[in-house]
Amino acid sequence: MKALVTGASGFVGAAVARALLRAGTEVRVLVRAGSDRSNLQGLNVELATGELGDAVSLESSLAGCEALFHVAAEYRLWTPDPGTLYRSNVEGTRNLLSAARRVGVARIVYTSSVATLGLRADGSPADEQTGAQLADMIGHYKRSKFLAEQWVLEAARDGLPVVVVNPSTPVGPGDIKPTPTGRIVLDAVNGRMPAYVDTGLNIVHVDDVAEGHLLAFERGRIGERYILGGTDMTLREILETIAALVGRRPPRVRLPHALVLPLAYAAEAYARLMNTDTRITVDGVRMARHHMFFSSGKAARELGYRARPPQQALEDAIRYFQARGSAVRSRRAE
Repeated sequence: MKALVTGASGFVGAAVARALLRAGTEVRVLVRAGSDRSNLQGLNVELATGELGDAVSLESSLAGCEALFHVAAEYRLWTPDPGTLYRSNVEGTRNLLSAARRVGVARIVYTSSVATLGLRADGSPADEQTGAQLADMIGHYKRSKFLAEQWVLEAARDGLPVVVVNPSTPVGPGDIKPTPTGRIVLDAVNGRMPAYVDTGLNIVHVDDVAEGHLLAFERGRIGERYILGGTDMTLREILETIAALVGRRPPRVRLPHALVLPLAYAAEAYARLMNTDTRITVDGVRMARHHMFFSSGKAARELGYRARPPQQALEDAIRYFQARGSAVRSRRAE
C-alpha cells in the first residue's frame, strides 16, 4: 500500500510517516518548496512537492496512493494575518480532499484537533459527543479547525471515505518549530517559567498519536471522530514533572488570569509592531481559563488505542530539545 502524508515535515506528520514506515507502508510525503525537511532525514520516503492551494500538484501527489493521511495544518495561536490559518486549514483541506475524491483514494484519515470539541462546565473530561458551535471557538486557530472539520464530516456524509482523529496535546521528539506546548516545555527546562496560571491540558506522546492514526485507518468507522489523547494534567503538574526530570525547582507562583491578559495584549501589540512572534497570546490566556481535559475512551474501545504515561512523553521531548541544543542539560545528569 502507498500512502500520501501531508505535513510530514512537521511534528505530528513526521511521527505518522515514521509509524507508517514501521508498518511496512510505502510513504509519499507532500512538502512545500523550500520547507525545512530535517524531520524527514533518514526516512525512506518519496518526496512530492506541492501546495494545498494548487489542485494540479495535489492530484499528481495523490496519483497511485490508496491512502491519504492529511496531517498538515497551520498551528499558531497568534498571527498578524489570521487569513493564513483559514487558507491553510479550511481551504487547503477542501482542496486536498476534493482532489482525493477525484483521484479515487480508497481511505482517508483527517487530523483535526480537540480544539474543535466542547468543554464540560464542571471540568470533567469531554468526549466526541460534547457539543460545540463555531461561537464557542476561541481564536482563529480553533475556528479554522472547527470549520475544516465540519466540512470533512459533511463530505463523509456525502460518501467520502474519511475518518477523523482529534489529537489532544502531543509532546515528544520532532517538535521542530516548536508548537506552543513545546515552548512551554522548553521554557520550563531552561528556567524561563517562574510562574504559571491555573489551567489543564491532556498530554499525549506524539508517537502514540501517530499509532492512533494507523488504528483509525485500519479500524475507524467512516464519518466518525476519535480523540487521541493521554493523561489530563494541570499546568502545575506538568511543570512539576518537568522540574523533577531536569533537577529544577518548579514554579510556585500562580498568576491570576486577569493579570496575565493585559500582558498578552501588550505582547501581541509589540509583536505586530516589530514584526516578530510572541510566546504569550490573548487567545492562549483566554483558553487557559478552562481545564482542557478529554477522554480517549471511544478510541480505546473501537480502535484498541493506548497511550503511555505523560512522564515519558515529556522526557522524550526534553531529550529531543537537548539534542538540538535548544534546551539546557539536565542538572540531574551533571
